[in-house]
Amino acid sequence: MESDKWIVCVEPSQVTMIDLRNGAQVTRRPIQAEAAIMNPEQNILALRSGTTLQIFNLDAKAKIKSHQMPEPLVFWKWTSPSNLALVTASGVFHWALDAQSTPVKMFDRHATLGPNTQIINYKVSPDQKWCLLGGISAGAGGVVNGNMQLFNVDRKVSQPLQGHAASFATIKIPGREDAQILVFHEKKAEAPHEPPKLYIKEIGRDPSKGPPFGVQPVVIPVPADAAADFPVSLVVDQKDEVAFLLTKMGYAYMFDCHTGKTMYRAKVTQDTVFVTCPQVATGAIFGITVRKGSVFRLQLNGQALVPYIVQTLRDTDLALKIAGRLNLPGAENLFAAEFERLISSGQVAAAAKVVAASGNALRTPATIARFQQIPAEPNAVPPVLQYFSTLLETGRLNEQESIEVAKPVLQQGRLQLMEKWLKDDKLQSSEALGDLIMPRDAGMALSVYLRAEVHGKAIQCFVQRGEYDKIVPYSTSVGFKMDYSSMLSQLLFNNPQGALDLAKGLVNAEGGPLIDIQQTAEAFLSSNRIQETTAFLLEALKDNKQEHGYLQTKLLEINLIGGAPQVADAIMQQGTLTHYDRAHVAKLCERAGMWQRAAEHYSDIADIKRVFKNSHQMSSEFVVDFFGKLNRDQSIALLKDMMSRGPQNMQVCVEVAKKYHEELGSEHLVEVFEQNRATEGLYYYLGSIVNFSEDAFVHFKYIQSSCMLGQFKEAERVCRDSNVYNPDEVKEYLKGAKLPDPRPLIHVCDRHDFVDELTEYLYLNSLLQYIEVYVTKVSPTKTPQVVGKLFDLGANEDFIKRILMAVGTACPVEELVEIADTRNRLRLLQPWLEARVATGSTEPGTHNALGKIYITLNREPKSFLLNNMFYEPKVLGPYCESLDPQLAFIAYKKGAGECDDELIKISKTHGLFRDLAKYLVERQDLELWAKVLNKEEGEEEEPSRRQLIDQIVEWALPESTNADEVSCTVKAFMAADMPGELISLLERVVLQGSDFSDNKNLQNLLILTAIRADTTRVAGYIDQLDNFDAKDIALICVSDSHNLFEEGFSIYTKFSKPEYTADKEEQVEMQVLAIGVLVDFMKDLDRAKTYATQCDEKPVWSKLGKAQIEGKFPADAIESYINADDPSEYVMVCSEANEAEIFSELIPYLKMARKTMQENLIDTELIYAYAKTNNLTELEQFVTGPNVSNIQNIGDRCFSEGLYHAAKILFVSINNNSKLALCHIHLEEYRDAVSAAQKANNVSTWKQVCFACLRAEEFRLASTCGLEVIKYPDHIDEVVSYYSDLGHFDHLISLFEQGLGLDDAHIGIFTELGVLYTKHVPAKTMEHCKVFFNKLNVSKVVRACERARLWDPAVYLYMHDKQHDNALKIMMERANSWDNDLFLEAVVKVRNAELMYKAVSYYLEYHPDLFTRLMEVTEENIDHSRVVSQLRRSGPHALQLGQPYLKNVQKLNLSPVNEALNELYVEDEDYEALRKSIDSFNNFNMIALASKLATHELLEFRRISAYVYRCNKKWSHSIDLSKNDRMWKDCIDTANESGDSEIIENLLRFFCDSSEKECFCAALYTCFSHISPDVVIELGWLNGYHHFIMPFLIQTFRRTHMRLEALEKRTAPPADEKAVDEVAGTYGQLGGFGGMLMLENGGGMGGMAPQPQGGIDMSGFAGAQGMPQPGMMPNGGMSQPGMMPPQMGGMGMGMGM
Repeated sequence: MESDKWIVCVEPSQVTMIDLRNGAQVTRRPIQAEAAIMNPEQNILALRSGTTLQIFNLDAKAKIKSHQMPEPLVFWKWTSPSNLALVTASGVFHWALDAQSTPVKMFDRHATLGPNTQIINYKVSPDQKWCLLGGISAGAGGVVNGNMQLFNVDRKVSQPLQGHAASFATIKIPGREDAQILVFHEKKAEAPHEPPKLYIKEIGRDPSKGPPFGVQPVVIPVPADAAADFPVSLVVDQKDEVAFLLTKMGYAYMFDCHTGKTMYRAKVTQDTVFVTCPQVATGAIFGITVRKGSVFRLQLNGQALVPYIVQTLRDTDLALKIAGRLNLPGAENLFAAEFERLISSGQVAAAAKVVAASGNALRTPATIARFQQIPAEPNAVPPVLQYFSTLLETGRLNEQESIEVAKPVLQQGRLQLMEKWLKDDKLQSSEALGDLIMPRDAGMALSVYLRAEVHGKAIQCFVQRGEYDKIVPYSTSVGFKMDYSSMLSQLLFNNPQGALDLAKGLVNAEGGPLIDIQQTAEAFLSSNRIQETTAFLLEALKDNKQEHGYLQTKLLEINLIGGAPQVADAIMQQGTLTHYDRAHVAKLCERAGMWQRAAEHYSDIADIKRVFKNSHQMSSEFVVDFFGKLNRDQSIALLKDMMSRGPQNMQVCVEVAKKYHEELGSEHLVEVFEQNRATEGLYYYLGSIVNFSEDAFVHFKYIQSSCMLGQFKEAERVCRDSNVYNPDEVKEYLKGAKLPDPRPLIHVCDRHDFVDELTEYLYLNSLLQYIEVYVTKVSPTKTPQVVGKLFDLGANEDFIKRILMAVGTACPVEELVEIADTRNRLRLLQPWLEARVATGSTEPGTHNALGKIYITLNREPKSFLLNNMFYEPKVLGPYCESLDPQLAFIAYKKGAGECDDELIKISKTHGLFRDLAKYLVERQDLELWAKVLNKEEGEEEEPSRRQLIDQIVEWALPESTNADEVSCTVKAFMAADMPGELISLLERVVLQGSDFSDNKNLQNLLILTAIRADTTRVAGYIDQLDNFDAKDIALICVSDSHNLFEEGFSIYTKFSKPEYTADKEEQVEMQVLAIGVLVDFMKDLDRAKTYATQCDEKPVWSKLGKAQIEGKFPADAIESYINADDPSEYVMVCSEANEAEIFSELIPYLKMARKTMQENLIDTELIYAYAKTNNLTELEQFVTGPNVSNIQNIGDRCFSEGLYHAAKILFVSINNNSKLALCHIHLEEYRDAVSAAQKANNVSTWKQVCFACLRAEEFRLASTCGLEVIKYPDHIDEVVSYYSDLGHFDHLISLFEQGLGLDDAHIGIFTELGVLYTKHVPAKTMEHCKVFFNKLNVSKVVRACERARLWDPAVYLYMHDKQHDNALKIMMERANSWDNDLFLEAVVKVRNAELMYKAVSYYLEYHPDLFTRLMEVTEENIDHSRVVSQLRRSGPHALQLGQPYLKNVQKLNLSPVNEALNELYVEDEDYEALRKSIDSFNNFNMIALASKLATHELLEFRRISAYVYRCNKKWSHSIDLSKNDRMWKDCIDTANESGDSEIIENLLRFFCDSSEKECFCAALYTCFSHISPDVVIELGWLNGYHHFIMPFLIQTFRRTHMRLEALEKRTAPPADEKAVDEVAGTYGQLGGFGGMLMLENGGGMGGMAPQPQGGIDMSGFAGAQGMPQPGMMPNGGMSQPGMMPPQMGGMGMGMGM
C-alpha cells in the first residue's frame, strides 16, 4: 500500500488490486510476479520477478519500461508519483518514471546497515535533497536494534542514526517560512535501559537565515508491558502537523510536531503492523496488520483532543497551542481567562497573541473595542494596531477586523500596504471595506467587490475604469441581471468605443447574446458609425450561423457600397462568413471591379466566363486556384474558352493543366491542347507531370510530342527511365517513325525484352554498328539472345566471333553455352572459352562447357575431373554416367558431399561397394553413414547393405590408422542401432590387438554397448579392461535405467586400489562413491558399516553417518560422525537426537563439533543436553566460559519445560533478572525472587513476583513488589483486582497508603486509594478527597462515592472540580447532602440553566425560609418571568413567599413581576404601594387591572382604576368612573389632559345639568385653552352663570388683544436697526419666556402663591404630571392683580367632597 488509493496483493497466479477510493472495488489481473506496488497517484503498476523490474500503465495497457538489476532487491518503494526507489544489499537506486532511463545509484548502504539488517523503510524529503534508509537487526538478548542512514544528496555524505522509524515533513512556523523537519525515533543499542526518545530537527536550512528549528529530545512514554516493543512506522500528518508512531505490538503514539510532546497513546491492534501510509486529504493514516491482513484507519479527533489534553494530561500550555494552531474547540475558557489576565496587567502584545492563537473564539467586535479603549502610550503604536499587526502575522483578518484596520491605513494614504494585504489574502473582503477604498483607488475597490461578490458595485467600478469589455463576462459568470440596453444607448453618444466594447461582450455572453444583434447594428449605423458597425457585426457573426445570413450580407454590402471595398475583401478573405447572399455580393463585387471576388461568388459558368474575360487583370495564382473550385466540365469549358482567345493565355492554361491534371483527366487535357494544335503547350504540360504520373497515356503522348519537336534526348530519357508506358505501343510507334537515332527504340526493346525484334530491326536496316554498341555498352548480358538471333538470321560467323571477343567476360557463359548447344554450335565457342580460362576465369559454367567438350573429344577426361577445381560435379556427373560410371564416381566424389546421394546410387547400381566403404570411412560424416546404414521401418534387408557392412568391417576400418575415422564409424554404428555388429566391430578393434586396443574411448564404448545390449558381458569387460572412465561407467551402471549396482560397486572398489589410482584423495573419493552405492542404491547399511570399517576413512564414515541420520538411526549416525570427526550435519543430528531424546550420546558429538566450529546452535544444544541430563555442574562451567550460544532462547526453553534449576543458571549468566525472578518463584525462593525483580526493575516482573508472594501470603514481600507496580498507572487495576480476588483488602489499602509517599506517586495511586476508601473505609473518604483533591481523577472517585452512597464527598468533589450541575443534582436528590452555602455557591455556576428553576421549586418545597436568599443569589442569571410562573403554579402562598423577591426585581420592569406584585397589593389593600408601583413600572396589562379595580369596594382603588384609564387615554371610562364617585377634580383634570373639546363640553354641560356651578367655573379655569368661547357664552347665558364665565371672557379678550398687537408689530415695516431689534424682541417674547400668558403657557415658573384656605382636595393626584396645586394657575404661574373677581375667593366652598 503506497497510498490511500490502492492496496495490491500478489497471489500465486494473479495480482489483486483494491481501489480504496472507489468503494474497495477489487480488480484481479493474471500476472505472475514476486512483488507488485502501485503508483501513489496514477494507475501504474511496478512488478518484480527476481532481478527483473517492469512498469506498466494499466490505463494505456502498455509497458512503460523495464530493467534488469545486477543484484536482487531487498526493498522498494515509490518515493513520489514519478520516482521508484530500489534498495539492494549494497546500495540505493532511484528510477525515474518520466524518461527511458536506467536506475541511478544514489548512495551506498552504511556499515551499520549491513547484510544482516532487514530494510523496513525508505523516505525522501520534500525538497528531494535528503534520503533516509531504515532497517532493523537482531541484537543481544533478543533485542531488536534499529539503524538508519541519513544521506545528503548535495554533499554526498551520510550520517548513521540509531533508531527504528523516521519521516520527513514540512510544517508552518509562525514568523518565518515553512520549515522542513526530520522526525525520528532514537533508541541506542549500547544503552538498552535508557528510554527511547523522539527528535524533531529542521534540515536543509541556510545558516545565514538564522538558527534552524528544533525541540529538545522528548522521552517517549513506553508502557511497562512493552519494554521490548519497537516502532515499525512513523507517519506525519501534515494537515494537522501531528506525528503518528506505530509499534510492533500495536501501540499508537501521537506527537505534536511543534513541541514534541506526547498527546495520546493507546493500543490500537493486537497484531503487528507492517505497512502504513498517510491520507493527505483528511490527515488520517491507513495501516495493514501482518497475520490477518486487517486494514485500519487512524485519525485525529479534533473535537475531543483539547478537552483530553486539559483534563487527562493537564497540560494547559499544550492545550492552548494546539487549540490555537488547529482552531479546535475546548479551550475557549482558557483563552478568555488568559486574555483577561494579560489585559488587566497591561500586556497588550501578549494579549494580542493570545487572541490570535485562540482561533475564532475571541476575535469579536468586543475584543476590538477592548483594545480601542486602552489609551496609547506617547510615541508608541496604539494598542489596537498592535493587535491587528499580531493577527496579520498569524493569519487572516475577519470582516470587522479588516474594516477597522483599513480606516487608519487609508487615512494615512498607505495604499501600497492595503494592496499587499489584499494580495496576501490577509483581509476579508466585504462591501463596507470596498466602500472605504473606493474614493481612493477604484482598482483596489474592484478587487474587494469581486471577492465579496458585491456585483452591482463591481460593475460600477468597471464602468468607472472604462473596462466595458469585462462587464458582460463578469455579470454572466455571477448571474447578475442588469439593463444593458440603456447603458449601451448612453455610451453610444458619449463613448462609441466603449459602446463597441460593451456590445461585443453582450453578444459573446455565455448562453447566447443579451441584445438583439440587428437592432444594435442599426443603432450604430444610424449614428453613421460604419467602422463600429463593421467591428460589431464581425464580432457578433463570428459563429457563422445560418440565421444571420441577412446580417452577413448587410455587413458586406455597407462596405462594398460605402466606399470600403478593401474591408469587404478582407472579410471575405478570412472566410469566416458563409451564409450571405453570394449572388448579390458577386454582383456588387463585379461592379466594384473586384473580378476575383466576383468569380469566386458566381456559380453559373456563363457568369464566370464573362468575368474571366478580365483574366489578364487577375493574378495567375488566383486563376489557377480558382479552377480547383469548378467541376470537371466547367473547368474544361473554361479552359477551352481561355485558349480560344489566343496564345496569351497559354502559360496560365498550362499551369492549370499541371495542377489539376488528376481531377480533369489527362485525356481531356491532351484533347484540349491537340484541338488547339498547341503541341508546345502539350509538351510543357506533359513534361511537368511525366516524372510523377503513372498513366501510360501521358508517357506515350510525351514521347510522341518530344519526337515531334525533335527532343530525342528527352524521348530517350523517358524510354530509358519510365516504367509506366505501354512498351508495345511505344515500340510500334518508334519503329514506324524510323527515327534517325534508334536509341529510344534500343532502350525500349532492351528494358522490355524485345531483343529479338531489336536485333532483327537493326540487322535488316543495316545498323550493325548499333548491334555491337548494344551488346558492348548497353546490355552485355543480352549477348546470348543477340547471338542466338544472329544464328537464326544466318549472320556471318566471323561477325559473331568478333562480337563475342568484343564482349569478352561480360557475356553470361551458361546461357550462351545452352543456346550454342541447342543449335549444335558449341564447338564454335571453344576458342572463346579457352580464352576466358586463360584469363583466369573460375566461372563454373566456363569449366563445365570445356569439360563437356573434353569428355566428348576424350581429351584426358580423368585428369580433368581429378585436377580441375572449378567445374560442377552435379553437371558433369550425370553427363559422364552414360559414357563411363567410373568417371561419374570420380566427379561425384569431387563434390565433397554435395553429390552423396548420386554417388550412393551409382555405387549400388554398378557394385562399387569397396570404393563406397572407403569413401564413407574417410568422409567421417554421420549423416552420410545414416543414409547407408539405416533402413526405413518395415523395409526389408537389402543385400547391398549387408555387402557394404562386410566391406567396412573386414577391409575399410581395419586398414584405417586414423582414430577419428574409427571413432566416427563406431558412432555411426551406434546411431544406426546395430549393437551386435558394433560389439563385433569393437572386439575386433580392442580385444584382438590393434593400434586402438588401449583407446579409452573405445573401451568405454565397448562396456557401454554391453551395458545396453548384453549385460552379461559387463562384468567380464570390467575385469579385462583397465583404461576406461570408471566414474562415468559406474554412474551409468547404477542409474535407474540399468540398476547394475554390483557392477558399479565393483568398478569403484577396483579403482580405489593403489594399482589403479595413485592419488590418495582420488582413492578416498572412489571409496566414498563405493559406499554411496551401498547406502544410496542398495540400502544395505550393515554392509556399508563393514566396508567403512575396512576403509576407515573419515569421508567414508561421513557418508555412512549421513545415510544413518537420514534413515532415522541417530545413535549410529552420531558414532559415525564422531569417527569421521565431521560436525557438518550438526543441525540434523541435533534435531534427530532431540526427537529420540538421546542427550547423553549427543554430548560427545557436540563437544567434538565445538573443536572446529563456533555455531550458535551447537553451543545452545549442548547447554540443553546438559540441562536435560541434569549435569548442572558442567552446565554452569560451560555457561561461564566462552561460547556463542543463544542463552536467552535456551533459557526460555528450559523454563517452559520446567527445568527451573538449569534455567536459573542460564538467566544468572545473562543477567536476565526478569526471567530469573520467575525461576525463583517456581522454586519458591521468594526473597531471591524479590531481589531479582529489583535488579530487573521491570513492571511485568514486579507484578508476577508480587502476585506469587501474595499467593504464598508473603505480604511484606508482596507489598515491596506492589509499590513498584503501582508506579505505573496502566497496571493499577490489575493489582487491585488480584488483591480483591484473594480478599486481602486491608493489605491492598495499606499498599496504596504506602504508595502515597513514593517520589513518583501519580494520580492513579491517589485515585485508586480514594475508590478503596469508598468501598472499605468510608470514614476516610472525605478527608482523603480534601487533602489530595488536586491529585485525584475526580470522575472516577466521584463515581465510586455515588456507588457507595457517600454523598458529601461526592458533592465536595463535584464542587471543586467545577461540575456544579452534578453537585446541585445530588444536593437536591439527596436531602442529607444539602448544604445551603454550597448550594448557593453552585447554583450560580451551573451550565444547565434548567437546574436553577429546579432549585427554585426545591427551595419552595423544602426550604421556603431561604427562598428569598436563593433568589438574591440567582437574580442576575435567572428568567424572572419564568420564576413568577413557577410561583403561580406552586399556589397562592408561593406568591406571598416570593413578595420580597418580586419587589427586589421589580426594577427590571417585567410584566409578569409587575402584575404579580399588583395582585399582591390589591389583595393586601395597600393602595399606596399599588399607586407607587403603577407610577414607577408601567409594563403590565393596565386595562385588565383597571377593569378589575373598577368594581373594588374601596374608593381609593376605584380612583386608581380611573387613573389607570386616564393614563391609557381611556378618557370616557375614567371620567365616568370619577363621576360615579363624585370625584369632580379628577373629572376636570382628566378632561383637560385629554385636550378633546367634545369631552370638555360634555363635562361642562354635565356640571350645568347637575348645578355644580363651582365645578363649572373650575373646569373653565382648568381647561381654558381647549374651550371654544361661544360654547362658554352659550352655557353661561342659558344657565345664568354670567359671573362664573366672566374670568374666562376677560382672559380671552386679553389673549386676543395681545395676538393682534404682536401681529401688527410683526407686519409693520422696520424703520431702522432699532426697529429690527424690537421686532426680533417681539418675536422672542412671543416664543420665549418673557411674555408669559397666564392661562396657556405650558412651561411653568417656579413661583408659588400662598395656598388659600378651602378649595378642591387634589392630594390623591399628587403624583400626576401637570396637576396644578391649590392656589396656582394651571401653568404654575402667579395670579395677576385684578385678574379674578372678588367672588372667586369663595369658590371652593361649595365644591368640597
